[in-house]
Amino acid sequence: MLAHHVFASDIAQPPQGSAGATGWIDLFDPTTQELEYVARVFRIQVPSREALQEIETSSRLRADGEVLYLSMPLAERDPGQKFSPVPLGFILSPAMLISVRYRAVRAFETVLGQVGEHPPPGSAEVFTALIEALVDSSADLLEQLATDLATVSVRTFGHTPHVGPAVRGRATVSQVLREGLHAVGSAGDHLSRVRESVLGLQRITRYVEETADWMSEQYKARLARARQDLASLVDFESHLSGKTQFLLDAVLGFINTEQNDIFKVLTIVSVVGIPPTLIASIYGMNFRHMPELNWPWGYAYGLALIALSTLLPIVWFKRRGWW
Repeated sequence: MLAHHVFASDIAQPPQGSAGATGWIDLFDPTTQELEYVARVFRIQVPSREALQEIETSSRLRADGEVLYLSMPLAERDPGQKFSPVPLGFILSPAMLISVRYRAVRAFETVLGQVGEHPPPGSAEVFTALIEALVDSSADLLEQLATDLATVSVRTFGHTPHVGPAVRGRATVSQVLREGLHAVGSAGDHLSRVRESVLGLQRITRYVEETADWMSEQYKARLARARQDLASLVDFESHLSGKTQFLLDAVLGFINTEQNDIFKVLTIVSVVGIPPTLIASIYGMNFRHMPELNWPWGYAYGLALIALSTLLPIVWFKRRGWW
């Protein structure tokens, strides 16, 4: 979909001819025909999705005169609460801004609402507003991930009433740990995607500050503040990554403890069962001369030995604190 948003200056004095057209061209999941149309009308090279996915710095950040070509991976949470990184591209010049995106982005919706109410004065204003909105969106994602990790931490260490009473059996404990392991792994994956997106924003803002000589100091100052916010987000993401690793180690440690407890129970059961089995096997031998064979109380004597050989190991394990 192609949307053309005219700048405020062009509303007062419309440019003559398509070659002089300006404004913000927002390409949302564009078709090949739309990409070719924009390239032909505005006489500019519009990168394809494959070109936006290039990871080399020279491919993501380059200049052709006053025209800047910028791209980055964007981490955006979809309705399914998943992060699917998509490429995001900008073509920035003094007269126009072209954005290329392949999914709905909340930051763009925010700026589009502002543009609908008050047309922006130029490309620098729209680009700066988009960068600021993307920074706010990244901060919201990190805050949500921090909340998710806090929830996992509480469930893992069992400090809330809704966790403690529910954990009554080994099956429930194992289920909680399994869910915690899945949540920690998912949070770690999401954090890596958000970090990649934040670092991409950092590179773009620094590159525009240093390269766009035509941009006024007002917008460069706003980009500098956005870059400072991004630096704090990187630090916060590093903190969350450390917490994720801690929770991962803790969950795996609890899982190992649960497994050790299971093996301990199996070991105790096997040890407790050996003496009765030995006694029963001895008195199950069909020898003619067995002293207890003709005893009136031989059967009760054998059962008493089996019971005693079962209880003694249990009492011993209990006193040792293994049971």
